[in-house]
Amino acid sequence: MKVVPEGTFNLLIETLLLNFLFLIIPIIIYLVFFEDKPQSFNRWVFSLLAAISMVLCMSHPIHLQLGFIFDLRYIPFFIIALYSGYKYVFPIYIVLNLYRFYIGGEGTIHSLLTSTAIFLLVPLLSNLFLQFKPKNRLTFSVGITTVFMGIYLTLLSLYFDNLNGEFIMLSIYAVTTHAAFMGVIVILIEKIILNIRNRERYINAERLNVVSELSASVSHEIRNPLTVTSGFLQLLGKSTTIGKEEKRYLDLSLQELKRAEKIVSDYLSFAKPQSQNMVYSSLEEEADYTKNLIIPYAAMHQVEVQYSFHNTLKTSYDRNQMQQCFINLFKNSIEAMKPHGGRLSILITEDKKNIVITIKDTGVGMTSHEINRLGKPYFSTKEEGTGLGMLMVYSAINKVKGTISVQSEKGKGTTFTITIPS
Repeated sequence: MKVVPEGTFNLLIETLLLNFLFLIIPIIIYLVFFEDKPQSFNRWVFSLLAAISMVLCMSHPIHLQLGFIFDLRYIPFFIIALYSGYKYVFPIYIVLNLYRFYIGGEGTIHSLLTSTAIFLLVPLLSNLFLQFKPKNRLTFSVGITTVFMGIYLTLLSLYFDNLNGEFIMLSIYAVTTHAAFMGVIVILIEKIILNIRNRERYINAERLNVVSELSASVSHEIRNPLTVTSGFLQLLGKSTTIGKEEKRYLDLSLQELKRAEKIVSDYLSFAKPQSQNMVYSSLEEEADYTKNLIIPYAAMHQVEVQYSFHNTLKTSYDRNQMQQCFINLFKNSIEAMKPHGGRLSILITEDKKNIVITIKDTGVGMTSHEINRLGKPYFSTKEEGTGLGMLMVYSAINKVKGTISVQSEKGKGTTFTITIPS
């Protein structure tokens, strides 16, 4: 245990750097061993590492002549509360207070009150925090850390009849140190999140490019014999020399050929944009056309369609592929609201230099696992689905260098947000 006399600045810095090392170690361990694991598993692992980091910080504090101890225990606590919410921060709250009572000394009750306030209030802001952009998350996390450290130090100040110079200096060091170290940790975490997302985008782009190349080369070769076979079977069906049983077999064969042609057409939609179909436009014509096309289908399933277009930005795209992309998304949203119907909202706006397409339904919704698998080959939430429709959507948006964000909750509906640079 280190005792820091007044004016011993070097020992203070040494202990703070040791605490900072304890905060960095979980991030390094996570990067080396757990970065590629499933998200839910990662959160529990990161929470465990944060708890270990917090205990290590509390085991190596600065002991002040005032009788209090000072460490960076609250930084891991804030990180888990903001990024993961109540479910993951509760075990850390228990560990923090049990170990603090085990250490004992002055400030134990003040620590309990402060950690309880953080536990009750900060996770409430988790969902809002996760919707922020990285720069705003950094500002928010530093700000909320500063506020709660101020509350903690205010509680400690009630212990004294008259505040002395050492406590005032402690307060300044505590607030600035927590704010600075919190900022560094959040920057590192945001960098990890960005790297993971970039890697996923790269893998998806490569997957879609492979599908595009294969579909373009194979589908054309398959379509020709299918068309010839279908034609001959139709001619054979008109013959007067075949019986009813043979005619039934012919009808079944033609139905299966039509289904095969539809699958081939789906694969052809993954091909590279065709020059004759390329346009430079604001998407208004394609959105309006597909909206009118889907309204009868929506009415048949008791779905109300709300449509709004407010965009002046333009971009280059394959008209046929973009229309098919819209049709697939609208159709999936309507089918997600079977059998009771609901509301489909289609909003196309602009944000700075991006075209933003928001498609929202009030359907059955999806789990986080289903959302993560969207756009993967042969994955579908429908019993008879092939997954090619959503794969085509992701392929079309990828070709215009756009991104797709999905927010969904079981029983409450799904929102697709497509962002396309102009």
